[in-house]
Amino acid sequence: MDTIVNFADRPLVERAHARQGMFRAHSMLDGPAGTPGNFYLQLSRTYSDFLSPRHRHNFEQIRVQIEGPADFDRDGVMEPGTVGYFPEGVHYGPQSISGESLTLVLQFGGASGSGYIPEAQFQEGVEKLKATGTFDKGVYKSTGADGRVRSRDAYEAVWEDINGRALKYPANRYQKPVFIDPEAFAWREKNGQVGASRRHLLTASEGELRLASWKLEPGARIQVEPNTIVFVNQGQGHSDGQAWDKWSTLYSGKRAGQLEAVSQVVLLEIRLPDIDTTPLNLTPAKAAKLDTA
Repeated sequence: MDTIVNFADRPLVERAHARQGMFRAHSMLDGPAGTPGNFYLQLSRTYSDFLSPRHRHNFEQIRVQIEGPADFDRDGVMEPGTVGYFPEGVHYGPQSISGESLTLVLQFGGASGSGYIPEAQFQEGVEKLKATGTFDKGVYKSTGADGRVRSRDAYEAVWEDINGRALKYPANRYQKPVFIDPEAFAWREKNGQVGASRRHLLTASEGELRLASWKLEPGARIQVEPNTIVFVNQGQGHSDGQAWDKWSTLYSGKRAGQLEAVSQVVLLEIRLPDIDTTPLNLTPAKAAKLDTA
């Protein structure tokens, strides 16, 4: 595997963000910054003061609810164990938390090619905008030269300031987020892979995004495709001589990787879309093409 990140090595850090309430996270993986295929993976903790208004994005998200519920209002509630797919361009929320919540959150560039802002750059953008306006309940408010107050989605405001142009959202491929109950899927043994069974959960984003769960008995091995993220729900194992355990994250990168279970292991496999990794240095013509996609 190209990258192996053990959960124990990633501290819980309080982060500034564009929504309301305390937000703490274990940062797990960063993708190829400045490219359409960039991504960011974190284990995030939110609390009863958290609030995010109904909004949408020009990137995609996978969420895995680990502890506590997350309420998305009309879209439903993600209970522990639920896997959610939030397509680019699709409205969701508002989101609120009762008590405390732990969620695996993967944000990544989608099929539109709009990309995903690197986390460090986004944090810098939030701090910059605080000098000219305020973030209030997930909305950014600023006063124009005419004295009028302008309200925008907080992420949208940061994105527009970084990119120097209006954010144009991709067309909806889906009506709403997709919430998945993995326990409703059957385990199916894979031919030639002793001690390994798989649940196929989702194929989306024009067929390039694929989600699956794996259950491995001790000693079982599986091959992982290139550009695939694996999250360890339970158990221990090793790859390329490096050990990993519960809540660790692995990324195969440009080449296929191999995993071997030491105890019984349950994994979530996220095969990311094959999106161009050429840097997003957009000319006006390319930007216009993205905006009309």
